[in-house]
Amino acid sequence: MLLLSRADVARLMDFTDYVDAVEAGFLAAATGKALAPPAAAFHVPDGSYHAKAAALLAGDPPVMAIKLNGNYPGNPAANGLPTVQGVIYLADATNGRPLALMDSIEITINRTGAATTIAARHLARRDSRVATICGAGVQGRIQARAIAAAVKLDTIHIWDIRADAAEKLARDLGGELAVSVLPSADLAVTRQSDIVVTATSSKTAFLTPELVRPGTFIAAVGADNSDKSEIAPALYARSQAVVDSLEQCVEIGDLHHALKAKAVTTAQVHATLAELVAGRKPGRSDDEAITLFDSSGLGLQDVASAAAIYRRALQRGVGHHLPLN
Repeated sequence: MLLLSRADVARLMDFTDYVDAVEAGFLAAATGKALAPPAAAFHVPDGSYHAKAAALLAGDPPVMAIKLNGNYPGNPAANGLPTVQGVIYLADATNGRPLALMDSIEITINRTGAATTIAARHLARRDSRVATICGAGVQGRIQARAIAAAVKLDTIHIWDIRADAAEKLARDLGGELAVSVLPSADLAVTRQSDIVVTATSSKTAFLTPELVRPGTFIAAVGADNSDKSEIAPALYARSQAVVDSLEQCVEIGDLHHALKAKAVTTAQVHATLAELVAGRKPGRSDDEAITLFDSSGLGLQDVASAAAIYRRALQRGVGHHLPLN
């Protein structure tokens, strides 16, 4: 079995590689060549865990992966550890042979951003020029890169309840991206935006209909468990919604909360991202529509990324082999 550290994983693929791998994974799902059951989650006193599994049957060899991530929001302040830590186990899906165990953090960060890039290509207006990123954490950073990779922007606003975090991320991204990146202390900046990404750990929906203008594309990224909520049910009801997985978003995405509030039914969901990628459903067709990507995060994204990482590691001689017998 091959062991890959976070540093190993980080040097094997860039963001464009993740977009390609994740898009191929969604296409495999649309053509019946992938399996992705809903996530399993549970809480402990100071944090939570989720396990996400999937199989990619189109590869050589076909592979399955399971990711176990722990989420401890108090870690950075309490002990200097990251909020999220975890591993991905990769196996040969034809015989069960363990192939690799790798750190999950770089993969989780990048595959989440990759899904946003793919969704934005289908759901954002082509003339979009201004984006707002809500949340200045690790996901906020990759989401800004993700939107910039999908759309030619002029300006990105960064909003966070921690003004200092928004200012720091704006400074960092300003030196990296070929756009103007500005911190904002006012969430209402979303009213001036063509694209809004919510990437927070909020347990209370904060993006309401009054904060979104017609024609906006929203990527809702933060609600990766049933306790988290970013999109007001009334806004969800007004949007053309695309989900990464209907089965999973019913349980843990912002769709979960909209259903609970009886603001929508599952029949109102326009499509899955896999259906857009495969061309089975159209993306944006009305410049005045509010489009929404409900991104709960799939094991499919993890297995597609982990398989690509594993292949590159073998080609480049990266990692350490651990005999299991």
